Amino acid sequence: MKKIFSVACILSAAFLLTACEPKHGSDAWCKKMDETPKGDWSFKDAGDYTKYCVLNQKPEDQ
Repeated sequence: MKKIFSVACILSAAFLLTACEPKHGSDAWCKKMDETPKGDWSFKDAGDYTKYCVLNQKPEDQ
């Protein structure tokens, strides 16, 4: 029972932490990326930053 409770707590924590991320391409995401060191960006992050934050394109699902 203790093992099930531990797994449930870990999964809940992981879900809550990922739910707090700003939507990719949103203004909040652009602001977060401005504060993130460029060395920590992935190749996809750099491309998306250029697309959404510099060229001001909107994500397809908006």
